[in-house]
Amino acid sequence: MKILQSKVIYVRIKSATSHVLCQHEKCNWGDFMLTSAQCRAARALLEWSREELAAASKVAVRTVVDFERNAREPREVTKDALQRALEAAGVIFVAENGEGPGVRLKKR
Repeated sequence: MKILQSKVIYVRIKSATSHVLCQHEKCNWGDFMLTSAQCRAARALLEWSREELAAASKVAVRTVVDFERNAREPREVTKDALQRALEAAGVIFVAENGEGPGVRLKKR
């Protein structure tokens, strides 16, 4: 009997409830949802305007403004687009660890 060894793959998958589940062995987030505070902080770290985030994520500027102001909660697909754009630019989302969720930049 031959046992196949597989490579460890770090991937994010969608759950049935449309929340992002992180499969990364180090972060152990479980359900992750982008918060308005994380969005604002990530944008500030990148020194992006709301317009730049909207363009990068292909989301309306009004949606970014309303989300960051907690005026309305965007659809999950919209939050996913915002998160992907910020991550592509070098943002790492830090899981809730008793101190609250956060953001940081990747090492360059």
